[in-house]
Amino acid sequence: MSTPPPLHQHLDALDPGLLGAVVDGAARLTPEQALDLYHRCDPQSLGRLADRRCRALHGEDLRTYVIDRNINYTNICTAKCIFCAFKRSGHEDDAYTLDHDALLQKVRELVEIGGTQILMQGGMNPDLSLEWYVDLLGSIKSEFPGVHVHAFSPPEFIEFVRFFDPPGETLKQKVLYVMTRLRDAGLDSLPGGGGEIFAPAVRKRIGLGKCDAESWLTVMRAAHEMGFNTSATMMFGHIEGIADRVHHMELVRRWQDAAIDELADRGGGRYVAFISWPFQADNTVLGRLPEWGLDGGDGDADPFPGDAVARLDGTGKSIDHKGFGRSRRMAGSSAYLRTQALSRLYLDNIYSIGSSWVTMGPHIGQMGLLWGANDMGSVMMEENVVSSAGSTHCLNEAMICRLIRDAGFTPAQRDNAYDLLRIHDGPDSPDLVVEDWSLNRPDRLISEGSGDEPAEPGCGGSPEGASAPIDLTIKSSD
Repeated sequence: MSTPPPLHQHLDALDPGLLGAVVDGAARLTPEQALDLYHRCDPQSLGRLADRRCRALHGEDLRTYVIDRNINYTNICTAKCIFCAFKRSGHEDDAYTLDHDALLQKVRELVEIGGTQILMQGGMNPDLSLEWYVDLLGSIKSEFPGVHVHAFSPPEFIEFVRFFDPPGETLKQKVLYVMTRLRDAGLDSLPGGGGEIFAPAVRKRIGLGKCDAESWLTVMRAAHEMGFNTSATMMFGHIEGIADRVHHMELVRRWQDAAIDELADRGGGRYVAFISWPFQADNTVLGRLPEWGLDGGDGDADPFPGDAVARLDGTGKSIDHKGFGRSRRMAGSSAYLRTQALSRLYLDNIYSIGSSWVTMGPHIGQMGLLWGANDMGSVMMEENVVSSAGSTHCLNEAMICRLIRDAGFTPAQRDNAYDLLRIHDGPDSPDLVVEDWSLNRPDRLISEGSGDEPAEPGCGGSPEGASAPIDLTIKSSD
């Protein structure tokens, strides 16, 4: 049985003794202290605290990345999320569902450049049967037994239950039935997609047709009971209040406590990583909302409607402010780094915090390594979801290694379990063999329907590991 660090509710959030104990893993923040810390601690000090906590857990030297490919097998989806630019209803010219041969070819291309993992997610397509997924996983494992299949987020599992009507009296029993079939076919772990924001007032407004927080967390609990490791995510910087972000982290921490306490001795799984990123507005319905503070009608003395509605226990109601959901507050670099730093300090029971530079650019992602993150995410051969919303930053393995090294660390390639595969501490490291960086800047994402084809490895680097001519992207949305 594991005992979490104690709470000290009577202490001020800026109490040096409390913060020192949090950094050492000897105390944990309450939700109230976390919210207060976000608002009252200057950003640089908050970053230094998170960096100290990260170094206590991960040491002074290594920071990691993974080589994988984000495979979006369909963009047909029943949900009506107003933050998504990727989904299609099925009748559009660019709606698609890839057949198994096409999907196997994507895995084949990944293996050819040294990839170890696929992150496979899609829209929630009612026309696909359970056998379609079982056969796909079986084919992947038959041809590529060493590839780790990190696939199917909680909202997908909830729709699997609705589409397939599996046996079981409770939601978890139904999920376990589907999950067992997929595990036996080759599923290795679950990504944390679809986390968004858990607070009901926000989630109902931005994610119509997507599962609620309780269902999302129940799917992950089922996965942990089966021994799967998973990740957790949060998308912020839209209509939510800061307290909603803290509430989201609190639910993740609480359910992680239970998984560790109740399942660790029985071979259970847990959340191994938390990744948060700001909402990307381009080509989305949510992005058409006016931005708070840029409209002359916003009073300086008035709170942002999301903050007026948000409650640390998640009980805020949309009716609590007439302006709720009618404007958005985008998260810039400072808000992103502060939120990531807070997640490192608050989520004391989660090992890895990922830097999500794909939404903020490579150099803010690099700064994330000094604000509590130990991992730079993945080098990808393609990306379809975030790029649909306007984020098209690209990096190859040489460049991500250089970013890590220039931040003061040694880059290391990892696998899904965060076990190290290669430590780049020698002269043959991907970034150290580059002679001309002007030739090592991939500027396009491979995306479904773009006509892009993966290139052959060229000079300078090696693929997550590829050289400049290969369009590989790193993304931290796990």
